[in-house]
Parts: sequence; C-alpha cells; structure tokens
Amino acid sequence: MTTLSLEDFNLSPSIILGIEERRTLLVLALTDLDHRAEEADFLHHELDRAELVPDDKIPADVVRIGSMVQYRNTGGIERIVKVVLPADANDALNRVSVLSALGAALIGLRQGQSITWLDHTGRKRLLTVQRVFPTASDPGSPAA
Repeated sequence: MTTLSLEDFNLSPSIILGIEERRTLLVLALTDLDHRAEEADFLHHELDRAELVPDDKIPADVVRIGSMVQYRNTGGIERIVKVVLPADANDALNRVSVLSALGAALIGLRQGQSITWLDHTGRKRLLTVQRVFPTASDPGSPAA
C-alpha cells in the first residue's frame, strides 16, 4: 500500500460538490471493492475537504459525475474525458471512473484549477482543468 503524506497534496485547490453527489461518492468509496484501496482513500480525502452545496446550485464549470472535461497533464498534453460511475468506465471511450486516481483528482475542480495527485503507479502528477463542458442536467445548457 502506498503511504501518502501532506507533501503529496501540496496543490489541493478548494473543490465543490453537491450534497447528494457527495453521498453517492462516499458510498462508492466505502463499498466498491473492485478498486484499489489507495484510490478509494484519495476519493474519500477529496470528499472530506469539499465545500458542499445543494446539487442544483453546483456551478456549471465544476467537474461532477457525467461531466466532459478537457485537462492538461504534467507533460502539457491535453485530453478530454468523461467522469463516470465505475460501471460505465471505458478507457477506449475516454470514460474515467470517479473511483480511479484520475477521476478522484478531477471531481469537484473548476475550470482553471490545478491539482497534484498520485496516479495508479504511485507517481506524483499535476493536471489543470482547461474546460468543463455543460452536461444535460446543467440549468441553461442546450441539452437541458
């Protein structure tokens, strides 16, 4: 098991989660035994430090379950992924489980925020959210 220290989280920006979404994520973090304990622990850490708001008050630029996100990694490479529940994860379709290290790092971030996190190999990474695309549940989005 990888041991994490405070130095591993030297860039942990404030994050926002909906109250019900946090409840869903907490249940996943505590009960999904198909994922590594370190990843569930990281998600749990993120849930504990989140600012909670009513789900219908989450700003449109916050990454949440179902969000399409464009981010830039440490090497400057940009990627677009969809943050999904574990059952819907599919690397070939760029669907990232919220229980994965990457998904847990992205959840709750806003456009322009950066975070350091440990990938599935235990290496420290940095990512910056470039854009959060509107989801069907966002008020005022074309799909709403």
